[in-house]
Amino acid sequence: MPRLLNMQHYPFSAILGQKRLKAALLACAVDPSIGGVLIRGEKGTAKTTAVRALAPLLPEIEVVEDCPYSCDPTDGDTIHESCAARIRAGEEIEHFRRPVRLVELPLNATEDRLAGTIHIEKTLQRGERSFEPGLLAAANRGILYIDEVNLLEDHLVDLVLDAAASGVCRVAREGFNLEHPARFLLIGTMNPEEGELRPQFLDRFALSVTVHGEDTPEMRKSIARRRIAFENDPKAFMKEWDDEERRLRELVRSARRLLPLVELREEIWDLLVGFSSKAGVQGHRSDIVMAKCASALAALRGKASVDREELLEAARFALPHRIAGTIEETPETIKGRLETILAEEQEEKDQKETIESPSLRKAGLEYGMVPEEDFFDYPEDFQVPGAAAAGSLVFDFLEKKKRPSMK
Repeated sequence: MPRLLNMQHYPFSAILGQKRLKAALLACAVDPSIGGVLIRGEKGTAKTTAVRALAPLLPEIEVVEDCPYSCDPTDGDTIHESCAARIRAGEEIEHFRRPVRLVELPLNATEDRLAGTIHIEKTLQRGERSFEPGLLAAANRGILYIDEVNLLEDHLVDLVLDAAASGVCRVAREGFNLEHPARFLLIGTMNPEEGELRPQFLDRFALSVTVHGEDTPEMRKSIARRRIAFENDPKAFMKEWDDEERRLRELVRSARRLLPLVELREEIWDLLVGFSSKAGVQGHRSDIVMAKCASALAALRGKASVDREELLEAARFALPHRIAGTIEETPETIKGRLETILAEEQEEKDQKETIESPSLRKAGLEYGMVPEEDFFDYPEDFQVPGAAAAGSLVFDFLEKKKRPSMK
């Protein structure tokens, strides 16, 4: 059986720091079609903890009872022939709601365990081939999580890639051919000290985040104390974070409702494709991912339009692992190149802006060009777009108390 959620999971909202990691995961929770997240980082930096804590924040799904692929009872276009025929025929189908599954793919998994195989015993009993679904079937409409993804065997990588790209798992065993739905949010974690991913697998992860341990003594103490408190009494700890978990669940639901209304203006599209072009990224996947991620971030902030703040953060998620580098380059030097590209592109746009931009409005105020009562009073901790991501206002939805509106 696939690993289902442990009800005593460490709460997502209790994770200290790692704002970029949490924001990337929540963006994919709002729009699973973004395509997933690759989390790179040192051991003990809450990578696996954050992934396992994500699933409980997702809205429950409606599934056909006894369907091994968790088909939607309203989806007559599902490629699972049995469910599709019953739905299109208008048959009354037993169904129920359940939490989204988190399915973990162990490194020692076999191809049969991943894709499914012929059930020998049932085949002999019934006199006809009986298919035993694998982990890709269990992950349909859920999350497929691969820890130490860089150590996964190549033939399993190829199976996961095919399913992730097409949303379909194709099985061919001893003259037996079958297709079943396999749409999932792909999340991988890895320690780069143990080796890197193949480029074709790397590109399949829509977003990438690099995490590091906290440096300050106060943060390190707080992290250790919280973890020990959770281990000593998981139920009490989870109860303490119930309200904040409930807020995040509602935030995801609200953002999903808002997402279809989020607009990307022409100037945002211009910036978006400019980032990819200047970064020398091959293909167009980065453009699509940035557009979707920026829209999801805007929806999480309750905005109906994407601004440069959201786009810049989306670029930091979507581009670093797609920028071609030389053999001497490291993720850190590639990140530096990306920041230079973002800054240059923004500077070009800033030169074209009118007095309506906040920075020029401030200059206009000094010269008496803008009425003082019309000038926006920024909060003290405001950072302009392009500032350090960890402190960016674009992640304000992670805070318990909302910052002042930027309108």
